[in-house]
Amino acid sequence: MELQLALDLVNIEEAKEIVAEVAEFIDIVEIGTPVVINEGLRAVKEMKTAFPSLKVLADLKVMDAGGYEVMKASEAGADIVTILGATDDATITGAVEEAKKHGSKILIDMINVKDIAQRAQEIDALGVDYICVHTGYDLQAEGENSFEQLRTIKKVVKQAKTAVAGGIKLDTLAEVLAAEPDLVIVGGGITGVDDKKAVAAQMQQMVKQASVKA
Repeated sequence: MELQLALDLVNIEEAKEIVAEVAEFIDIVEIGTPVVINEGLRAVKEMKTAFPSLKVLADLKVMDAGGYEVMKASEAGADIVTILGATDDATITGAVEEAKKHGSKILIDMINVKDIAQRAQEIDALGVDYICVHTGYDLQAEGENSFEQLRTIKKVVKQAKTAVAGGIKLDTLAEVLAAEPDLVIVGGGITGVDDKKAVAAQMQQMVKQASVKA
């Protein structure tokens, strides 16, 4: 089980400062979609250069031209690239094929997919590396979370690893870990607290304990 830090509402320098605080407690650092929009794939390259021991995820949320987008992100140093589960199978297949050329991985973001179980089964057969349930920022504000969706995909996904994102905080992490995801993605639950290092350390400890139990 791995812990991923999602960075969204920051610039490159702020992102580096945050990661420097918690790098020893995380496995993957996510360059969030807003950062990519504001800074471009340069943000991925700079983060990978600054923290070569961490895996870097480029949250591109690709909906079309999967092969090309994955190629560019991989060239910038991305270890993992996100594709939207709502897109066509051809886009996902193209992304998977291109990722294999670069040694990178594909994470499918299931945000706004209506039939989670059926689509997860379909995507699982396409050879992706991760399938991630994700409650978006807007729905988090209305109190929704991804925990039940995680339990749903855990029942049907046989090949890919499972991941969960959206509103996870220290006080909800135990509930998430009980569903045994392979990857836990935390954003504001770390970046939005004063003592980021202490919270990240506690989260890592909980993830490690859950991994042993699993």
